Parts: sequence; C-alpha cells; structure tokens
Amino acid sequence: QVQLVESGGGWVQAGESLRLSCAASSRTFSFDTMTWYRQAPGKQRELVAAISSGGVANYADSVKGRFTISRDNAKIAVFLQMNGLGPEDTAVYYCNAQDVLPWRSYWGRGTQVTVSS
Repeated sequence: QVQLVESGGGWVQAGESLRLSCAASSRTFSFDTMTWYRQAPGKQRELVAAISSGGVANYADSVKGRFTISRDNAKIAVFLQMNGLGPEDTAVYYCNAQDVLPWRSYWGRGTQVTVSS
C-alpha cells in the first residue's frame, strides 16, 4: 500500500506564496499522473493541477498563471508552487497519484491552506 504525505500548507496573507509537497512512501509505482485537488468548506473537491509522468501539466482556469505544478519522478513526489494567493484559494489541498493500466489511485490526507485578506 502506498501512502501519500502532503506538506507545506499554512496560513498566509493575500498576495503571498506557498509551496506544497507530496511524497509517496514507496517507489514501487511511478504513476502516470499526479494531481493536486482542493476542497473548500461547503464545496465539492475540485482539480487544481495535474502533471503526467512526461511533465505535461494542466491547470484549472482559476489558478492558471499563479500556480505551477512539478514532479520529481525519481522521488515519486509532486509539488505545487502557489503565488499570488487569495482568500478564494483557502481550502484543504489533496494529492492524488494514479496509474491507468492497471488502475490504481492513491490519496493523501490533505494539507490546509488558509489565505486571509
């Protein structure tokens, strides 16, 4: 069983930056896609950014130009650099790692990001 552990969350003021990290407990799988999701209070979980094993990244429109996702395939880790944070970015951020064939998907427990105005 693979565990994903997120870190780097915290409380910041609007306009500041945070860098989230997520590392897998095992290097057994390399994972096709690693993704950051977030869930704000009272809202559904939403995709923030995803990155393939080849480094192709996709972003939610709400974070384009502010957030950058990257990964370290050797360490089975994914990162999320968040710049220009605003109160709308306040949420619990979750890491997901996924393979398609065979299907496997793992989730981290989340890290809280709070942005005050």
